[in-house]
Formats: sequence, structure tokens, C-alpha cells
Amino acid sequence: MYSYTTGGPFGLEAQVTTSGPGLTLLYHLLIPLFWCIPISLVAAELTTALPVQGGFYRWVRLAFGDFWGFLTGWWNWTASFLLGAGYAVLFANYLRAWFPSLQGWRHTLAAVLLVALVTWINVRGIRLVGRISTILEIAVLAPILVMAVIGLAKWQHNPFVPMTPPGKPLYQVFGVGLALGVWLYSGYEQLSSVAQEIENPRRNFPLALAIVVPMSVATYFLPTLASLAALHNWQDWQDGYFATAAELLGGALLALAVTGAATIANISLLNATVLATTRMPFALAEDGFLPKALTRLHPKYGTPATAIVASGIVYAALSLRDLSDLITVYAWLRVATSVMTVLSAWKLRKSHPTMERPFVIPGGKAGLFYAAAAPVLMGIVAVAGSILGAGHFVRVWGPVGILLGPVAYLVSRRRSAAANR
Repeated sequence: MYSYTTGGPFGLEAQVTTSGPGLTLLYHLLIPLFWCIPISLVAAELTTALPVQGGFYRWVRLAFGDFWGFLTGWWNWTASFLLGAGYAVLFANYLRAWFPSLQGWRHTLAAVLLVALVTWINVRGIRLVGRISTILEIAVLAPILVMAVIGLAKWQHNPFVPMTPPGKPLYQVFGVGLALGVWLYSGYEQLSSVAQEIENPRRNFPLALAIVVPMSVATYFLPTLASLAALHNWQDWQDGYFATAAELLGGALLALAVTGAATIANISLLNATVLATTRMPFALAEDGFLPKALTRLHPKYGTPATAIVASGIVYAALSLRDLSDLITVYAWLRVATSVMTVLSAWKLRKSHPTMERPFVIPGGKAGLFYAAAAPVLMGIVAVAGSILGAGHFVRVWGPVGILLGPVAYLVSRRRSAAANR
């Protein structure tokens, strides 16, 4: 769960220069209240009620029917293309700290080779993914903890100043940083897609969420706060900056450890992303929306190998794009998927009131309203902000990514009708 949702603080560095240090720190205190916490409550309730393969896609389909169910699954799968490619690009970015010549086609090749390796690991099955993720995350968190402690001990500046970059209008700094924040705090419902592969999901899924959500907030907030408080060089922050901050705080050895942690973190994130998202095309194909070939299982490992390999090919192709472009378009698709997921909790309370729910969102009707309404509000703000602050690529491909869903549904229904004639 932690490997999929967080993995480490890496990837937020550009948020500091685009939105300002103060606004960045506020994002990491406030976004969880409107995004990952309510989504986690929904995921806990519905995973305990319906621990099925495909998870949130099948919750939405049960609540709102085939059309909205398909859109949720499709948006999630296509969002994973951008997410997986983004982690591969981040991996190559940090690897460049060790190998400065890793530019151009070499940078792309490094990202593609990582995708190939992680695809192979996932074909081998969930247990191998879990063991590797656990080992990798221990290696990631140790140097980050050391860096945060050193930074807090050297506190000299107000890390919230300036709130936003001087001379830039708010609309230019608000949207891109918020989109990054939505990305960083997304995914807490995603592993419901492998619920049938999890041991005792009705107990372990809510427990994992209760542990991971506060861990995630601390992982992003504390090293950023500590580095800004000690160094106050927010204008220098860019992708991969935590390694530079580590060198300024603790010397070359700590910088080497943090660079290694960042490289490892992106392997772990991509590893868990492939696990969680490649079950979606399998579930869609199983329900007749996508070609049956995507349900083909590996003869030895029993994994949806065709769906895993097909997704990996797209991740590799998209690793040619810059990280900021990938993540801002991803935010559109992520928001659409998460909004449908939280609304399904509200709808299923009405349409299936007697369904067994070992975990129930606390607070009665008020708690359910918070869990559904807060992510909807955050989603609207995030998309509106990205429209105002993002570039041409995002303004074009964000809407295109959303509209491809209904088009794919029509193609799927026509293909199914033709096959049944």
C-alpha cells in the first residue's frame, strides 16, 4: 500500500518552485483532508463489503451501471499509462545524478529498461511484488529520516516564506502545484483492484489504510519542511533536488544515500503501480468490455500476463514525455476515477442498504457526506486550477483523455453487439 501511494517524498520538488514554499507546505497539510482521507474511508468500507477483483471499478458498476462502471475502469487504466511512465522518467532523472551523460536517448532507454524489469517481476506474481516492495521501502526511508532530522536540527529560516513566488499571479502557481499534490496523495483505493489476491482483505485493507495515510503525510511534509527551514533556497528546487539538499545538509555520503533512495523509490512505485492497475483491463475484459485476450493468465504464475505486458508497452512509449506534462494530464483522469469511486459509496448505501459492511465510514450521514463531497470539491478545484495554470499540452490532452472514455465504451458495445449477431 505504501509503495503504491507514496514510496518516498520524491517528485514533489518542482512544486516548491512553481507554487512557492509556503503554499507547498500548506498543500501537504490540507490536501489529505479533502482527498486521501475521505477516499481511504470509502475504500475501507467498500473493500470490506465487496472484496472482489477489479475493486472500485466493480463498485461503480454495481452502483451506476455499465456505462459509468466502464468509464471508471477505462479512466483508471489510461491514467496508469501516465503514472507508470512518470515513475520511469523520475527513475531516469535521479539516475542522471550518478551518470550525468544520461541524456536524450540514453535517458529514455533507462526508463524503458526499468519498465521491462518491473513488467517481468509483476508477471511473476503478487507475493514477489510485495516482498521486493517491502525491502525497497526500508532502503528508501532510512536516509530520508536522517536528512529530515539533520534539517530540523539546523532550522534557521521560516519555511513558509514566501507563501508564493513573488511577482507571479496566483492562478499561475496554484493549478500545477495542486495537480502534483493530487497525484502525490492518490491511490488509496487502487489496491482494491487486487482484493482477491490479498490475504483477509476485510481485515488487512482498512488496517493498511489506517497506517499508511499518516505515514504518507509525514513522508512528504517533514523532509520538505526540514530542508526549507535549514537551507531556505526554494528557488533552486527542481526534479531531483532532495539529493542536492541532502549534500548541503549532511555531505556527499548522505547525498549518495538519498540519490539511491530516490532511484529505488521509483522502482518500488512503478512495481506497485503495475500490480494495481493491470488488473483493471483484466476485469474489463472479463466483463466483456475489452478483448478476451486480456484475461489470458500465465500458465505457471496465474497472473494476467497479457494485460501486464500490454500496459508495460504503453508505459515505455510514454516515457518520452516530461514528468510535469504526464502528471498534470494524469490528474484529470485520477480525479474522474476517484470522484466516481466516492459517489458509489453514497449510491450503494441507498441501493444496497442491507449489504454487509464490516467497516462503516464513521459519523453516520455526516461522515458519508464528507467522504463523498470533499473529494468532489477537491477534484473540481484541481481540474479548474490545471486549466488556468497549465500549458497547451495539458489543456488539449486532459479533456481528450476524459472524452476517450465514452468513445471507447461505444466501440466496446458495438464490438460486443457484432460478436453476438
